[in-house]
Amino acid sequence: MRALRQLPLFLLLAGGGALSMLVPAVVALGREEFHIARSFFYAGLLGTLIVALIAVARAGRPPERDSARQLLALLAAFVVLPAGLAVPFHEALRTTSFLNAYVEMVSCLTTTGATLFAPERLSPELHLWRAQVAWMGGFVIWTAAAAILAPLSLGGFEVTASGEPGRADARQPAMAAATPQMRLARAARRLAPVYGALTLVLWLFLMALGEAPIAAAILAMSTISTSGITGEAGDIGVISGFWTEAAIFAFLLFALSRLTFSSDTLTTARTRLTQDPEFRLGLILVVAVPVVLLVRHWAGAYEVARDQDLTQALQAHWGASFTVLSFLTTTGFVSSNWEEAQVWSGLGTPGLILMGLAIIGGGVATTAGGVKLLRIYALYLHGLREMEKLVHPSSVGRAGGFSRRLRRQGAFIAFVFFMLFALSLTLTSLAFAALGSGFEEAMVLAVAALTTTGPLIVWAPETPIALIELSQGGKLTLAGAMILGRFELLAIVALLSPALWRR
Repeated sequence: MRALRQLPLFLLLAGGGALSMLVPAVVALGREEFHIARSFFYAGLLGTLIVALIAVARAGRPPERDSARQLLALLAAFVVLPAGLAVPFHEALRTTSFLNAYVEMVSCLTTTGATLFAPERLSPELHLWRAQVAWMGGFVIWTAAAAILAPLSLGGFEVTASGEPGRADARQPAMAAATPQMRLARAARRLAPVYGALTLVLWLFLMALGEAPIAAAILAMSTISTSGITGEAGDIGVISGFWTEAAIFAFLLFALSRLTFSSDTLTTARTRLTQDPEFRLGLILVVAVPVVLLVRHWAGAYEVARDQDLTQALQAHWGASFTVLSFLTTTGFVSSNWEEAQVWSGLGTPGLILMGLAIIGGGVATTAGGVKLLRIYALYLHGLREMEKLVHPSSVGRAGGFSRRLRRQGAFIAFVFFMLFALSLTLTSLAFAALGSGFEEAMVLAVAALTTTGPLIVWAPETPIALIELSQGGKLTLAGAMILGRFELLAIVALLSPALWRR
């Protein structure tokens, strides 16, 4: 165990990815899909051997104590690791290029969930592998948030931490004194049982509701990782059955706030979940936006002289509530009642609303992407204070409740991040447009990639976007945007610090 702690982060992730290939290999062997079983078994065996040889060659070297270099290793993992994860996928599918397989694995590892392939083209084992890679990527984000991003005041923690982004928080001397390997080990030991237990409980619950074991496992892993990946049955991202949707809805609440499953990243006094601004703001959006959508659908049904059926109205409201929470947490599942509401009202999908929810995003240090609710809340408090000063110019700001935890420049840092996100969105849209995409397609692709909400490419535009038809440059741009959205531009700016490259 001590030897594992001394291994670099990239090698740990690569070794875990190689060993995880045995799961689809065993499943394929049980289904007598021998080519798929061999592809995953040999790739896993070769990957494990390579990692073991590198680990032996590095034996005796002192462990890395620089947190910034751990951040660089995390970025390298999102860029390089998908190439290794794509090897068995490419070999098992046999009818696609390696670039397509690489982009698919980038989409999975970053928990984006966008796919280049029609569901029926992939076997159940490949669907399971996609969900499994996304599940592992979600756990990496959970662990890295506590062990890497929080000590460096990044990933949303810059709003509440006293340290500058990219530097250690002065209020956490114990965390600063620990080595990155120790922090990673502690975070993994603390979070792995929670992450695994949540997935197992949801998997068992979905099977009890009648889902097939593989389909239930895919949905469970996709829900906990907020990747939005589904199997080969049905339309992309559509969840059918009220109780199945209700179970997924309950577990999606864990993506609204870190406090729903852990308090390991709190920088000041503990806050109850009922007082957490992220969770409360998320619930307000989940309640308010479906009401707006229900009124919209009701007005549409009235205009086309449809019967004002209360049952259809309740189904439309539930479908909107489930879909709103799903896109707010950047998962991208769609309720079957969501489509029924459109048929009832005769109105199409409000793509801008779905894109707006994805941009807002979920909680800090969760698997959700987007700008994050904590940054939105900091900007809201700042706007509220500015309006108060317009009415009472000589007033003194009142620091009550959670606002005491916001750093003095918290709103400014949140605004800087929002501008960086807007700049990334603009440049990414321009890149897609320069490579031949239309305005709507370029904007949807950019938002889907930067918010890690892959199903947006299906549900936001009028016509679903076929990623397989993108040029090679477009696919590479998409992969880069997904990595940037998962890693956040502010963290990349922190990597440009001269202190990181001084040694």
